[in-house]
Amino acid sequence: MSDAEPQFGERLPKGAFDVIVVGGGVAGLVVARDLGKAGRRVLLLEGSGRLGGEVRRHTVAGIDLDAGAESFATRGDTIARLATQLGLGNDIVTPDPRGAWVVEADGAAFPLPKTGLLGIPGTALAQDVIDVIGTKAAMRAEMDSLLPGPVGAKEQKLGALVRRRMGDAVLERLVAPVVMGVHSAHPDDLDVDRVAPGLRAQLLKQNSLARAVREMRALAPAGSAVGGIRYGMARLVDELVADLETYGVEVRLGARVRSYDPGSVTLDSGERIAGGAVVVALGARDAAVLDGSASTTGSTSPQEPQVGLITLVTLVVDDPALDAGPRGTGVLIAPGAAEASGIRAKALTHASIKWAWVAERAEGKHVLRLSYDSPIVDRSTSDADLRAMATQDAGLILGAPLAPSSVEGVARVEWDAPYRGTPASTPEGVLRVGGAVAGRGLAGVVKDAREKAASLLETGEESPILRTDL
Repeated sequence: MSDAEPQFGERLPKGAFDVIVVGGGVAGLVVARDLGKAGRRVLLLEGSGRLGGEVRRHTVAGIDLDAGAESFATRGDTIARLATQLGLGNDIVTPDPRGAWVVEADGAAFPLPKTGLLGIPGTALAQDVIDVIGTKAAMRAEMDSLLPGPVGAKEQKLGALVRRRMGDAVLERLVAPVVMGVHSAHPDDLDVDRVAPGLRAQLLKQNSLARAVREMRALAPAGSAVGGIRYGMARLVDELVADLETYGVEVRLGARVRSYDPGSVTLDSGERIAGGAVVVALGARDAAVLDGSASTTGSTSPQEPQVGLITLVTLVVDDPALDAGPRGTGVLIAPGAAEASGIRAKALTHASIKWAWVAERAEGKHVLRLSYDSPIVDRSTSDADLRAMATQDAGLILGAPLAPSSVEGVARVEWDAPYRGTPASTPEGVLRVGGAVAGRGLAGVVKDAREKAASLLETGEESPILRTDL
């Protein structure tokens, strides 16, 4: 840093901020809230007209529902701890214990094995595993217990690790449907340490991937692997925003950032704002655009990278045939299932079975949420066509055909698919949080954001704002 650039924590010019946070998604809100609570002068800049990123609500057939994230991973207790600090501790809920199903590539449907992690079985020869992959494939997976721990432990991608330890059938019939439903990407494209932190270390310790899975489940908080917030995850955003006001954080909406350096940011308007530290709290795509590192192959704009689209379709259905929850809390669709079954969605959540609060609000109706990837569904797909597609798919997935007249409400929400371009290097004196460094999982994003906020509050010659390895 030059002598003219303010250091974090030292006296700043009048009107300057201790920290400027770029991005008002959950990561940016968490960083701004924690720093504001500690008495720092914080400016939060959000380019759109609202806060919360992919955590927000919408109303379908008169029912307020989550439009984005509707649950969180309980491992590590990260979200539960934050929710408690925000006054929502008594509203943490667990899903219905019936669990999810999977539709295999051949069109057959089975309950997902109970003792797994991201679909990786904790007991390869369990009957519910055999029911899905067959005896021969389960015996191949059981060979994991005979392999030395280092086999596969150096693999960086989840798919390669599972394939080495347990074989193709476990990967494609169990792990891929779960991972693609959660992370919108095949396990071959996802880093193990991002989607399953600690798994490789446990593999080396336990000398078995199955034992590593069982150990990680044993170390997790008791109860379900996922949790929710009564009346919606969007309440986290409501409370975070309320805390920003309480702690004096200045928020500017519609403030698009053109560039940044360790001591300032420059807006599209040309305004330059000084600060003692800059935190970039963006998803991978937005971070790449801001840094100028986005791949623009096939894009119509040199500034915008070409990315896929994830479309969420929520149906409110009045059909007593769904009252029993015929496929549990939801269904994940294996790659290739479309050819055998005609299903075009990649997953379905039966929200009114999964969450008691949704059933309460639905008053006897059913709330179904289906997700689609492009190009199956893109922005050119009409609302009428999407409604018909989702209605047909829901009936196929649940094994209970739905009459179009039973659908009382439909909503469509679109998100950018994960962007996997090469990230730019982080300038010295700038911290990154959010999806660009922590992935899409809410628990991982919040954990990373809180750790980075804590690092900014440290003092002394080794202040982390001067470090480049955070």
